[in-house]
Amino acid sequence: MHSKVILIVIDGLAWQVAHDGMGYLQGLREAGRASLYRLECALPSLSRPLYECILTGVVPVESGIVHNGVVRLSNQDSIFSLARQTGRKTAAAAYHWISELYNRAPYDAVRDRFTDDDALPIQHGIFYHCDDYPDDHLLLDAESLRRRYDPDFLLIHPMNVDDAGHRYGLDSPQYRNAGRRFDSALSSYLPHWLAEGYQVMVTSDHGMNNDRTHGGLLPDERQVPLFLLGNRFRHCPEIPVRQTELCGIVADLLGLTHHKPRNPELFAS
Repeated sequence: MHSKVILIVIDGLAWQVAHDGMGYLQGLREAGRASLYRLECALPSLSRPLYECILTGVVPVESGIVHNGVVRLSNQDSIFSLARQTGRKTAAAAYHWISELYNRAPYDAVRDRFTDDDALPIQHGIFYHCDDYPDDHLLLDAESLRRRYDPDFLLIHPMNVDDAGHRYGLDSPQYRNAGRRFDSALSSYLPHWLAEGYQVMVTSDHGMNNDRTHGGLLPDERQVPLFLLGNRFRHCPEIPVRQTELCGIVADLLGLTHHKPRNPELFAS
């Protein structure tokens, strides 16, 4: 079976903030229309290594993307490359490090900010390079890509939660409210996506600590949420899920042949 998938990676969103503050997504969970899982991110709990982990299923110490300063193309099979091998359409509204991992490195804003090239792994993209690029603008970018190109796989990657965490720390109203604002903004799009038959996954790369950073083993840094929405999912919160399985879960939803870690228990029969 082949379903279209939207993967939302909310950068820097700690588990507890998602659990306590994302009232719209939690309302869908209470209504039996979504499920919420607690994941532990791979190490180090840094952004670029974990983008690679989520999108390839390979942990940083194996991928070689072990810190944010590793600027090169991925040498792993990613969701994007697997999708392109079978003729699926791909798109991303995301931070420019995603473009550097899967399209071209280093990022050239004039060349890469607006991408429309069927030969690239991410065929259609709107990439940004400022951490305070507004999340509501990013959602507009994503919806524009979805309506214009009808991709089989769409990555949406907002940065404002992480930016607030680095400015103000984990235990701050600014950080918590950034999560709440994204939850509210998402409510304007999600019902339509689900009505259109999309399977939607909402997760994070890593969390945040009170030192206004991340990278280590603290639960606040490593524990992240995973919301699953769509008719392909069982919505059974007791199933254990690993961050390294996210790539395989998306690939299975897309109907791709792959050898990534997978979790078939999540799917409805």
